[in-house]
Amino acid sequence: MESSDSKSEVRHKDLVREEFTRQADEYAKAAVIRDQAHIERFVRMIDPAADARVLEVATGPGYIAMALARVAREAVGVDLTEAPLQIAERNKSEHGLTNVSFRVADAENLPFADGEFDVVVCRFAVHHFENPRSVLGEMARVCRTGGTVAVEDMVASEHLARAEFHNRFERLRDTSHTRALPMSELLRMLADCGFEVERFESLGLKNPVEKWLSASFTPPERAKEVRAMIERDVAEDLSGVGSTRIDGELLFTHHAAIVVARKLKPRA
Repeated sequence: MESSDSKSEVRHKDLVREEFTRQADEYAKAAVIRDQAHIERFVRMIDPAADARVLEVATGPGYIAMALARVAREAVGVDLTEAPLQIAERNKSEHGLTNVSFRVADAENLPFADGEFDVVVCRFAVHHFENPRSVLGEMARVCRTGGTVAVEDMVASEHLARAEFHNRFERLRDTSHTRALPMSELLRMLADCGFEVERFESLGLKNPVEKWLSASFTPPERAKEVRAMIERDVAEDLSGVGSTRIDGELLFTHHAAIVVARKLKPRA
């Protein structure tokens, strides 16, 4: 008999497919996703060897996989949803890259052998995973001992109530959002999966609310509720995301972190 947890996971993955089929084109245009300087910073932090084999989990339109393919021997990008992978394939063809490939795969059940990759990365996707610990465990499994794992994602406040207020309006905006993790929890998960953090950076990404809502095609009633929550945040500072109005425009800041870690040798 299928457990209620497994049924919930199936439903959530269906939501992810639904949201990112609808959002695929807009997501691929998002400044933070395609900004070349941001991509180059991420790649520089990873600093893969020229002969490295690289995997990107939740590759979306494939920008990171392609950037890594330019400096490594081979890159593979996987995603749960077909629509963004079609964009990735077009991008690959336009840039004439022959050492990068894309395929549909579940991040919790990666179709690769243990230790198959030298570098495994995941960017702006952890907050969509219902079980991020399981995904990080799979990333650890397919990464060789001594290899590199890099994660970039938005992070939430270390204060539970503030993090929950933030995540509540994120879920209203996009039903595939599960939870932005506090930085301490992300680091603890990485350690539990056998990684040792070697370097990290934090950054703030200004987010115009109307453009953000438009990109996800949020239904009007939910969008109205999101605006009301963020307006309240401007007045009461409930989330830690610095909600504000500048020249009449409603904005907040996505606090993000890039964490680069090394996979340790398993203890005997």
